[in-house]
Amino acid sequence: MKKTALYTSLMLATFLHGQEIQSIKYVNLSRISQDIADETIDLRVGDDINNKSINSAIKKFYKFGYFDDIKVNNNNGNIEFIFKEKPSIANIEMNNYKSRDEDKEELYSRMGIKKGNMYTPSRIKHAKEILLKNLEREGYVNSVVEVNVENLDNDAVAVTFDVNVGDEITIKKANYYGAKELDSGDFTEVTANNERDFIPWWFGNSSGEVNLEQLDYDAPRIRDQYFKNGYLDAMVKDPFMKINFASNDAVLDFFIQEGKQYTTNDIKIYVDASIIDPKTLYPELKLEKDDIFNIEKLRKDVEFLKTKVSDLGYAFTQVKYDINKNEKNGTADVIFNIIPGKKVYINDVIISGNSRTLDRVIRRDVYLAPSDLFSLTDLTESKNKLKRTGFFDDVTIEQKRITDTTMDLVVNVKETPTGNITLGGGYGSYDGLLVSAGVNEKNVFGSGLALGVNVDFSEKNHNYKVSLSNPAIRDSKYNGSVEVHQSEDEIDYSGTDDGDYELDKTSKGFSVSAGREVIRNLYAGVRYRFDMIEEKYSDNDKSDGIDLPDNVNQDYITSSITPYLNFDNTDDYLIPRSGIKAGTSFEYAGLGGDSEYMKSLTNFKYFHSLEDLTNQDWIFRYRANLNYLIDNGHLNRGDSLYMGGPKSLRGYESYAFGPDDNLINKTVYKQMFANSIELSFPLIPKSKMRWGVFYDYGMIGKDSFSEIKRSGAGALFEWISPFGPLQFIFSQALDDEAGDKTSSFEFALGSSF
Repeated sequence: MKKTALYTSLMLATFLHGQEIQSIKYVNLSRISQDIADETIDLRVGDDINNKSINSAIKKFYKFGYFDDIKVNNNNGNIEFIFKEKPSIANIEMNNYKSRDEDKEELYSRMGIKKGNMYTPSRIKHAKEILLKNLEREGYVNSVVEVNVENLDNDAVAVTFDVNVGDEITIKKANYYGAKELDSGDFTEVTANNERDFIPWWFGNSSGEVNLEQLDYDAPRIRDQYFKNGYLDAMVKDPFMKINFASNDAVLDFFIQEGKQYTTNDIKIYVDASIIDPKTLYPELKLEKDDIFNIEKLRKDVEFLKTKVSDLGYAFTQVKYDINKNEKNGTADVIFNIIPGKKVYINDVIISGNSRTLDRVIRRDVYLAPSDLFSLTDLTESKNKLKRTGFFDDVTIEQKRITDTTMDLVVNVKETPTGNITLGGGYGSYDGLLVSAGVNEKNVFGSGLALGVNVDFSEKNHNYKVSLSNPAIRDSKYNGSVEVHQSEDEIDYSGTDDGDYELDKTSKGFSVSAGREVIRNLYAGVRYRFDMIEEKYSDNDKSDGIDLPDNVNQDYITSSITPYLNFDNTDDYLIPRSGIKAGTSFEYAGLGGDSEYMKSLTNFKYFHSLEDLTNQDWIFRYRANLNYLIDNGHLNRGDSLYMGGPKSLRGYESYAFGPDDNLINKTVYKQMFANSIELSFPLIPKSKMRWGVFYDYGMIGKDSFSEIKRSGAGALFEWISPFGPLQFIFSQALDDEAGDKTSSFEFALGSSF
C-alpha cells in the first residue's frame, strides 16, 4: 500500500499542482457505494488538484481493507481512481473432519469465515487457529491443518481445509491429592476432564476424553465445590497433565488444600428501610444461621435480594456482600449491602429479530411498556410468556440504559417455523398402524392467529378437525376459538360378562369458546359444545350363546357448556424446565340435548430443572388428572370416563379401563385419578432429542376411586421434529391382572408430556 501511494504521489507531484478537478470517476469499485467514496476522498469538482489531497484519499480507501491496489489517472483534470479489489471467498471445503453439513456450518461460523466473505491471508490464518483450538477442545492433540487457496478468477477464490486429526488423548487416571473431606464423585459432577469410567458409554459415565479448552476452568470448579460445602479456605492449584503419546493416555493431577469447614453465623442486610423493610427479607434467604456455609445459596440470596428491590423500580440495583470468617470458631458472618440507585422508568420497547411476526403481537406479551416503572419479575415473565407462544426459538430482552432514570428494553427474538404440513405415522399396540396428516399454522401472517386442519387415522380411530383460535382478540386480554370436528372410534370389548363385542362410536359436532386473562398467567372462559353421537354395537362371537339386546344401539345429542380456568407460567412451549400448567373445568350437559350430566376435569403439570443439582440438563416432571362424572338424569355409555394409554396410564392400552361389563345397564365409570412422575435427559441437544424414564399410577371406578388400581413404568424417546413433537414409549405394566389390556409400545405424534 505504501509503495503504491508513494509512487502515485511522485507521478502526480510534477503536474497536478494548480489544476482544477473537472470530474471524478471510480473504476472497478463494487465494495462501497459512490456516495461513500465521495465522502471518503473529500474532493469536489472545482477543487485544486494537489499531491497531498490525492495521497490522503488513497490512504483512506486502503483503510477499508477491501483493496489490493489503487491507481490514480489524471486526464486534464478528469480524475480516475482505478481499484483492484480483494477477491471474495466463493467456496469452502473441509476434508477429513466433520461429515455433517450442519456441523461444518456451525464450525465455519466459529472460525469467522463464510461464503461471500472477502479473502485475506489474515482471515484464513485466524480461521485455521480457531480450527486447531476446536480440535484441541475435542481432545485431539498434534493435529495438522493445511489450507489450500485456489484462484477461480480475478474476483473469487476457493478455500480448502485439509485436516489431519491428531491423536485422541484419554484420561486413564485423575488424582485429587489432598482431598479428604470431598472425593472424586463430588468433583466429577462439575469438571469437564474426568478419568475414563469402566463402562464409558453408559449414561452419566465419562469417556475420559481430554478437553483442553476447559482444563483451566476445572480447578476453579473444584474450589467452588468446596465453597458449596463450607470450606472457604480451600485452594486448588492449576492441574498438571502427564501424557503418554505412545499409548495416548494421560494422568491428570489436582493438588488441593481443603482448610477448615465453616458454618453460617450471623446474617445482616443493609438497605434503605424506606424502600423495603429488611425484616421481610430474612425469612426468604437460603442461607440460615448454624447451617454449613454454601456459596451457591449465597448467590441465590444475592439474586433474590436484587429481584425484590428491582421489582420496586430500582433497575440498576447492586447487591454487594462481605464474608467475615472467624477461623478460630469456624464461623462466617455474611453482610449484604443493597445499593438501589434511582427508580428507573421504561423509555421505549424496541422489537428486533422478527421478520414475520408483527411487532404488536410481540409487544402485547411484554408486561413492561413505555413510562412503566421497571420490574425485574415483569421482565423475566415477559421472556417466558414469549417463549410459551411457540413462535420463537429464543428470546432475549436487553436492558439498554439511557439515563440514570430511564432505559430502553430491546426484545430480540429468533423466529422458528410455525407452519407445517405434516405426514407421519407409527404403530401402537392398541391403535395399530397410525397415520397423521395436517396443515397447521400457529402464527398466520405473523398475527398470532392459529389455524389447523388435521386428520388422524389408525385401525381403531379416525379423527378430523378444523380449528381457528385467537389468543388475544384485537390485542386485548380476550381470546376465542372455534372448532369443527368428527371422530370415529372403535372400542373392542373382549371377554366381558356380556360376551365379545365391539363398539363403533361416531361423533360429529363443533365447539366455540371465549375467555379472558384474569390475572397474569390465569385464564378464565366458557366453551359451548354440540355433538351428535351414534353408537353401534356388533357381536364378535355369536357362538358364545350371548346375544346383544335389540335396543343396545343408540343415537343421542350432547349439548353442553363448560366454564374453565387455566394457568400456565412455564418457561417454554415444547420443553418447559420450570413452572406449572394447570386447568380445571366443569361441564354441564343438558342444554337441549339427550345427555344430562356434570363432568369435572382437573389437570396439573409441574416442571423443575435439576441443572443446579446435577450440572446436567435434567428435568423433573409431574402430571396428575382428577376427573369426576355426576349423573344428572341421563348418562350414555359414551359419556364414561376411561383410563389407559399415553395420556393417563402407560403400560396399558388406550381405553383399557372403562365400561366393559353390564352392557344392558350401560354402566359408566364416574371417578378417575392418574398421575405420572418422569425424569427427562438430553440425548442430542442440537436436534432437540431427549429420552426419559417414568412411573405411572392410576385409579378408576364406577362409584369410588379404589375399584381398579394399576401402575406402569418404562422409558421413552422424544424428538421435537419439524413435524411436531414425537414420542416413542416403551412401557411395562407392573401390577396387571388377568384380562387387562397391556401395551409395551406406543407412538405419539403432536403431543408431549
